[in-house]
Amino acid sequence: MTGLNLSQFKSLIVQPALAGAGLGGEAAVNLLTGTCLVESGLSWLEQIKGPALGIAQMEPATHDDCWVNYLRYQQDTANHILATCGLSGLPDASVMVWNLRYAVLMTRVKYIRAPVPLPDAADAAALSAYHKRHYNTALGQANASANTSLFQQAINA
Repeated sequence: MTGLNLSQFKSLIVQPALAGAGLGGEAAVNLLTGTCLVESGLSWLEQIKGPALGIAQMEPATHDDCWVNYLRYQQDTANHILATCGLSGLPDASVMVWNLRYAVLMTRVKYIRAPVPLPDAADAAALSAYHKRHYNTALGQANASANTSLFQQAINA
């Protein structure tokens, strides 16, 4: 199966979405690009036999938690996300399937809530470990060592 071109995804979706919402920076761009590559292979918009949605395979419960327990208290950030994605109101998690920028920005929100800063933008192993610890979780199927090469591809894209 083929998916989106990694360089185009990074330059046309991730970078402008993060910049538009004021949530960018090189580390964030590489982390989000790598996360999407790991989670969906830049191919899947809906998890097979599972609840996860969008290019970053976020579960609806996580999406909703980001709104209820973070974004509702961060109105400027919420408004920037909605404006960047051409949305209004409180989007349903299903929007992550068809709005790639929204999926990327909700993934960024999940990471913003992590208690530690982002790793160095050029450190693929650290980005992969950060993804495992703060996005995929200890019970998830991601393997930080095995995914380091995917984060390196994201850095190089």
